Amino acid sequence: MKILYSNEANFKDEFSLLVDRSNIDMQSVMPIVNGIINDIKERGDAALNEQIAKFDKWEVNGNLAITTDEMKAAYDNLDDKLRNALKLAYERIKAYHEKQVEKSWIDFEPSGAILGQKVTPVDRAGLYIPGGKAAYPSSLIMNAVPAIVAGVKEIVVCTPAVGGEVNSLLLAAMHLLGIKTAYKVGGASAVAAMAYGTQTIKKVDVITGPGNIFVATAKKMVYGDVNIDMIAGPSEIGVIADESANPTHIAIDLLSQAEHDEIASSFLITFSAEFANKVNDEIQRLLPNLKRYEIAKASIDNKAAIIVARDIDECIELMNALAVEHLEIATDNAYEYLPRIKHAGAIFLGHYTPEAIGDYLAGPNHTLPTGGSARFFSPLSVSNFVKKSSIISMNKRAIDEIGSACMALADAEGLEAHKLSVEFRM
Repeated sequence: MKILYSNEANFKDEFSLLVDRSNIDMQSVMPIVNGIINDIKERGDAALNEQIAKFDKWEVNGNLAITTDEMKAAYDNLDDKLRNALKLAYERIKAYHEKQVEKSWIDFEPSGAILGQKVTPVDRAGLYIPGGKAAYPSSLIMNAVPAIVAGVKEIVVCTPAVGGEVNSLLLAAMHLLGIKTAYKVGGASAVAAMAYGTQTIKKVDVITGPGNIFVATAKKMVYGDVNIDMIAGPSEIGVIADESANPTHIAIDLLSQAEHDEIASSFLITFSAEFANKVNDEIQRLLPNLKRYEIAKASIDNKAAIIVARDIDECIELMNALAVEHLEIATDNAYEYLPRIKHAGAIFLGHYTPEAIGDYLAGPNHTLPTGGSARFFSPLSVSNFVKKSSIISMNKRAIDEIGSACMALADAEGLEAHKLSVEFRM
């Protein structure tokens, strides 16, 4: 794992490459994704079935949908330990997201005018759950729970089923969540089907969930026809740590992101060169023993860095510039630094808060902004599944009080009918 020193002459150039890590080459896949989307828009199920045969290597024969019987059977076959773990995750995540619920409100002005806001859930939400290299029931729970809490009545799940088989743990999680509608389709095909509908899959209003570059590109291309949560890239972690931290703990936390994907990013920023070297030594010791060694090694070799800064102030400055998905602050006084953190998807404080606990069941959502987009995106939440309507009600007194100002503004913009629509009421 490369070690960079902020006092070296070439540091700014090296660091800028880390900051600009989100430069995913969507342009290269856009023609392919556009073809997939247009084909599904034009031919519906026929195109969808052909794409499943091409990409997932199985023939659809009336079995695109996942039945609730399959979900229940998988749940019933779980061992007690795993079933209880899923239940605990569901309960904690649901309790957290219930605190996010926004209420409609009405305000009465002295004139008698009424202003307010009405909050309503979308009718249908589409959840994309990755399959590929691993199955992620945790992603299903994280995407489904805020939709459920928001009050969405129809939730549609799409997940790739290579060979036509869906992971049993994912099926079990569907049963626990009460999912009624799910389909064995992945990639850009799934996004297009949910965005525009087919003979089998109904059009949804919002699509959430992470995926590969084809999924991310498809979400970007359908945005505007449906809403989306964010354009999610490879997973990433940033750690601010000092010598009060255990180097073994920090090393394994960095590796916990590296094992996700060859292009996942892991960063440690510390002001202790000695601690930096200890962590690097631990990474090299632990890495060969990981089951996903090849994936983790590629990530550590090509997408990771340890940065030795001048002091804690520079550590924080550099981490804010990286704006990482997951940020651990592994110091004795972690809470002191919290007010100074401006950009991070999720913040993990203290020596006993590994990123993994947030991935599964701490409570906050693990669908987070990546690639520096924490500067302007937020974690997936209940708000992604609702929309807001403004409420306005004037009476004669209210229109008399503010009408002249309204007419002046309309007149200044040259919009006569706007002006007259107020004037006729005064």
